[in-house]
Amino acid sequence: MHATSRRSALLLALASALPSISPARAAGWPAKPVRIVIAAPPGGVADIIARLLVDDLARRLAAPVIVDYKPGASGVIAVQDLLTAPADGHTFLMIQRGIATEVPLAMKVRFDPATDLRPFVQLARAGLLLVGSSRLPARTLAELVADAKAHPGELHFAAVGFGLRSHTLGLQFAKLAGVDLPFVAYQGAAPALKDLLGGHVPLMIEAPPVLLPAIASGQVRAFAINAPTRSDVLPDVPTFTESGYPQLADTSWFALWARPGVPDAVQDTVRSAVLQFLEQPTTQARLKEFGLDPGLPLTAAELARDVREASALQARILQSIDFKPQ
Repeated sequence: MHATSRRSALLLALASALPSISPARAAGWPAKPVRIVIAAPPGGVADIIARLLVDDLARRLAAPVIVDYKPGASGVIAVQDLLTAPADGHTFLMIQRGIATEVPLAMKVRFDPATDLRPFVQLARAGLLLVGSSRLPARTLAELVADAKAHPGELHFAAVGFGLRSHTLGLQFAKLAGVDLPFVAYQGAAPALKDLLGGHVPLMIEAPPVLLPAIASGQVRAFAINAPTRSDVLPDVPTFTESGYPQLADTSWFALWARPGVPDAVQDTVRSAVLQFLEQPTTQARLKEFGLDPGLPLTAAELARDVREASALQARILQSIDFKPQ
């Protein structure tokens, strides 16, 4: 084939693979600032991801993008904010998967994640770290278990929310290890870390971004991560699987979610902009600095299937630890 013909065919193929300009956008969408609601106060993982995203997204959408913090009630407040907003494509929700797959199993909520929420683009993935104050004598997970057995009920662990994976991971680990680790709930990761550093709680479970500075300074010691593999930024921290707890292996993810009724074409436009953001080497490098992996280019249908599977797994986990919903 002639070079010009080959080039034309390639351009045609690329053009056909790109999402078309949506009718909503052609009609003036976005007509006002795009609002991203996050279920946490400033300083948490969602906030870190949002700060990396919003300026780039605003440039690609040619509209202001603002972050609206709605912490509390294990993410339910943020979900309700989305569900009461107009379905005009100007409000989206940024939450971790667990708010849809874990919270509804642990407490009574007024929404059905299967019908009321739609994840449409994955932003970032991460495991959860079990960390402790450097004041603790234990330096390994095995030593921590021994310490907990020697002092039953004295090693409390902090985590965000009730029923989220950071909470149930601690309960599941405690049962598998045969120890008593009482839970202390926090509305945000930043205040939980403050209490950990202040000596008010000895243990904490959270994703890496919030914990990395304290780990680097030596104020906090990381015992294990529940990701399938070790973190690139914490290569010396073993996985729970390596430490003898393969049942705890998991990877959670953050995504943008829409409420029913938001036009698919609008979601496709935002999804395309986010995927372009995630493809940038600078974006990937920044996420890696925080111990996060870039989101995968999964479709909305694939994300919905993952939510269903994770919810079924969480139900089995809660049953195994005799968890009592509130």
